[in-house]
Amino acid sequence: MPSSVLKPGATIGILGGGQLGRMLALAAAELGFRCHIYCPEGESPAFDVVAARTVASYDNQRALAAFAGSVDVITYEFENVPAETAAFLDEQARVLPNARALAASQDRLSEKRLMQELGIPVAPFAAIDRQGDLDVALARLGRPSILKTRRFGYDGKGQVAIREGDDAAAAFAAIAGKPAVLEGFVDFTREVSALVVRGRRGEVAVYDIAENAHRNHILATSTVPAAIRPETADEARAIAIRIAEALDYVGLLAVEMFVTESGGEERLLVNEIAPRVHNSGHWTQDGCLVSQFENHIRAIAGWPIGSTERHSDAVMINLIGFEADEWLPLAAEPGARLHLYGKSETRAGRKMGHVNRIYPKR
Repeated sequence: MPSSVLKPGATIGILGGGQLGRMLALAAAELGFRCHIYCPEGESPAFDVVAARTVASYDNQRALAAFAGSVDVITYEFENVPAETAAFLDEQARVLPNARALAASQDRLSEKRLMQELGIPVAPFAAIDRQGDLDVALARLGRPSILKTRRFGYDGKGQVAIREGDDAAAAFAAIAGKPAVLEGFVDFTREVSALVVRGRRGEVAVYDIAENAHRNHILATSTVPAAIRPETADEARAIAIRIAEALDYVGLLAVEMFVTESGGEERLLVNEIAPRVHNSGHWTQDGCLVSQFENHIRAIAGWPIGSTERHSDAVMINLIGFEADEWLPLAAEPGARLHLYGKSETRAGRKMGHVNRIYPKR
C-alpha cells in the first residue's frame, strides 16, 4: 500500500465548521475516518458529528500547530481560509486542495487571468483599483455591468450592478473602494456547474452537469440533467478537467458557468471556481453511487476515486430560512430525502438544509 494512502482510522482535519464540513465529516465516518474540525465559531453545525474540535482563530499559530499535529491530512470547507493560515499548516501537514488552487479562487482577478491562460472563455472584465479605473472600464465594457470585490464574495455579497443612469462613484463606494473586477453583462440562458474530482495520482472523474437557479443571489435549485446539448455538457466536463489538471488539484472542484446562445449554438463562459465541495453538488448524495463528499474524502486520502455515475434524475432544493420549518411534510414526501444542518438559529437568507427529490433516470 502506498504511504500516501490513509488507512481507516486516520484523522482528517477540516478547516471550517459549517454544513459542508458537517457533510464531509459524515462521509468520512462512513469510510472509517475520524475528523477534527478547526473553526473560530463556538457553535458550528459540524461539531455535532465529530469527536474532536478546536475553537480558535485562524491566526492562532499555537492552536494551528496543535491541530496540524493531531491529523493526517487537512482540507477545508470554504475558500476564504487566510493564505497565511494555509501556508503555516502546509509546513506541518499536507493541505489538500493545494495552495495554488486556494489562491486562484480567493481572488476574482487571479481566477479570470488563470482562465485566460488556459484559453477558457470568461465574461469581458477589467481590474478596478480606483475610481478612475472604473470610469475607463465602464466606457469600454458598457452598461449594465457588475462590479465585484476581488475577495470575499459569495451568495451575491460584495457586488453591485451598474445600470444606465447609475452613479459609478456610488457603486464604488458601495464596495468601500476595495480592489475589484468589473464584469461586462452576459446575456445567458442558464447557469450550470461541473463537479470534477481528481485524485492524488491524477485520475479524474466528472459528475453530470447540473443546471442551477438562484433567488436573491442564493442558490435555490440544482436540476440534473441540465437542459443543455450533449456536446455542451461534454465541453463543460472538459473545461473542469482542464482547470483541475492545470492546478494539479486533489479533491472536488466546482466550476460554475454561464450558457449563452447565438445562432442556434450554445457557448460556455466560466463564472467562477470553488476549490471544495459545492452546494450545486448536494444532489449527488441521493442521485449518484458515490457523493461529492465521499469522493472528496477519497481523493485527499489517496483512495481510488469512486463512481460518479448518476442512477437517478434529481432536483436539489435549498431550504432557506424558515422554509426549513416544513421539515415534517418534506420528510413524508415520497421520492424525497431531507438533509438538515442542525443550525441552532433560523434566520432569513440562511441555508438551513436541503431536500433532494429523486426521479427515474430518463
